[in-house]
Amino acid sequence: MSRVYLEDVVKVYDKKILALDNVTFEIRDGEFFVLVGPSGKSTAMRIIAGLEDPTSGRVYIGDRVVNDVQPSNRDVAMVFQNYALYPHMTAFDNMAFGLKLRKVPGTEIKARVDEAARILSIESLLDRKPKALSGGERQRVAVGRAIVRKPRVFLFDEPLSNLDAKLRVQMRAEIARIHQRLQTTMLYVTHDQVEAMTLGERIGVMYRGKLQQIADAMTLYRQPVNQFVAGFIGSPPMNFLNGSLRAGEPLVFADDSVALPLSPEMSQRLGSRAGQPVVAGIRPEDISLPESGSPLPRIKAQVDVAEPMGSETLVYLRIGSTNLTAKLVTPAYPRPGQAAEFCVNTGKLYLFDAQTEQTL
Repeated sequence: MSRVYLEDVVKVYDKKILALDNVTFEIRDGEFFVLVGPSGKSTAMRIIAGLEDPTSGRVYIGDRVVNDVQPSNRDVAMVFQNYALYPHMTAFDNMAFGLKLRKVPGTEIKARVDEAARILSIESLLDRKPKALSGGERQRVAVGRAIVRKPRVFLFDEPLSNLDAKLRVQMRAEIARIHQRLQTTMLYVTHDQVEAMTLGERIGVMYRGKLQQIADAMTLYRQPVNQFVAGFIGSPPMNFLNGSLRAGEPLVFADDSVALPLSPEMSQRLGSRAGQPVVAGIRPEDISLPESGSPLPRIKAQVDVAEPMGSETLVYLRIGSTNLTAKLVTPAYPRPGQAAEFCVNTGKLYLFDAQTEQTL
């Protein structure tokens, strides 16, 4: 079994920098698990790989505690951000190098490298050295070097961050196909929430050394547990407004510039919080141009910037001191400098406790 489990793992640097704060999570056997967030994720991966020791807590691979097991004996393969290919070796030799160190027979080495090359579509590149390869081709060789080892666990440490946008999309699909074919346990670390959402069967969102939430992509998007997850998952990010709840029928969220009536269901659930400060969140796609007969509440806003992107247009709005982003799918949109009305789908409004930042 290739399950990975971190139990109450703490990592402190220099006795004062808390990188991991009682982190506990499980990567199931054969699962593609992604860690995303501004900090802590690479530290967790390095502890699994054995490149760093936890200050406290246990690390399991399978049913075995590996805290005191050397990296070379953990049966994991790591794909790094910078490829780490030997410049004087061909692609074949780079992929075969680890197997040669383990004294794997030559015929088996060739069979494994050829198989990995077929999976990655790099059969014609095996006799080239890294300087003769593009960035995407080098990354394929680095992935192939991991595949030939047939490890129990693959660890990907931001492997696509050095590639251009088009290559990142191609390699994302490539890595997803590799997992579907190999069905090996994979941990993928990234700062890019689009990568996380498109690749991960489950995603762990980290912030300030703590795991904020673990779920599939759509659960994180639709049911974030707190304001950080809500703002981190989704592109463009969620709009946030600081205000309070006004008593009435229905309950109304209001700040200095906006007043938004809540849905009857939300009003009933949050009636006891009338008068309390809250943070309201609304996703850009839930702000739209008015349609005839629409019951949605309207706001008046000044258009600062419009970014047409083909199938959609991002419009940056200002209402007093409040800035909002709208994602419009209509071909017509107000131009910068214009004042316009917009509808807000308050049925999709999120409310967060102003102090704890937890979802209400």
